[in-house]
Amino acid sequence: MRIGMCSDVHLPTMHDAEYRISSFIDSMKIAKPDFIVELGDFGIPDERYAPYFEIWNSFPGPKYHIIGNHEMDGGTSLEEAIAYRKMTNSYYSFSRNGFLFIVLDGNDKEYPDQKGYRSYIGAEQISWLKEELKKASEPIILFSHQGIGSDPGNPGERYSIKNADKVRALFEIHNQSKPESRIIASFNGHTHHDFAENINGIWYITINSMAYKWLGEEYEYLRYNEGVDKDFKWIKYTAPYKEPLFTVVEISTEGYITMSGKYSSYVGPTPWELGYPEHLKKFVKPQITKRFMEF
Repeated sequence: MRIGMCSDVHLPTMHDAEYRISSFIDSMKIAKPDFIVELGDFGIPDERYAPYFEIWNSFPGPKYHIIGNHEMDGGTSLEEAIAYRKMTNSYYSFSRNGFLFIVLDGNDKEYPDQKGYRSYIGAEQISWLKEELKKASEPIILFSHQGIGSDPGNPGERYSIKNADKVRALFEIHNQSKPESRIIASFNGHTHHDFAENINGIWYITINSMAYKWLGEEYEYLRYNEGVDKDFKWIKYTAPYKEPLFTVVEISTEGYITMSGKYSSYVGPTPWELGYPEHLKKFVKPQITKRFMEF
């Protein structure tokens, strides 16, 4: 099973978004994976970004979206985001080549009147997930936007799904009771990190952003020119990657996962030259690391 994978394209943020998404689709047309998937924070349903969605849809094979937290920017409702992508629901499953793929939505409300960005899997979705696991008969791969592992965020922030511990416990109980349909790996985006870890026999893999690492207003720097900054006001708070990052993941029933590597560099100064916390160097880098992971 070969999967073309990218995450956090952030089409509205980048002035060269067309080049970045075109590079991914052109590469996938050559690589010919079994399907492609983007792990969230792609773009909102706006006429300005319709050409970029058309580029995505030009891939001739199966293609899947995951709903990220920025899909609802600009007052977009979850229902509008789903409908624009011709999805039936924000969480769903499908089978292909002897594997079951389960897509989760980490944007549930933790409590009824919660506002702003969310990072939670609610009771209704958990009930659905339990039923999917109960009837599963194939090895399982998970996709979500927010991480279910322990991917570190910025100092003082938590980027994993808030009830990730409970969700992982559910996975581990399933693997003990139904080893023939064990959960092998869970892929996510969201943190713009390059990271992988194995927790109790399940791989949790963060796919780096196609575009940049968000640094924040305290690290403001004019990366391109005043014209770009005028029209794309958020770029100066990021550390953009010169080349778009994406990968092809191969998952084998022989017991291994491989990821192709892709390496770039920063536009302008590195985060560390601007005083970004040094202890995050292990995860914050303009690359997707080539990996070999056994299960």
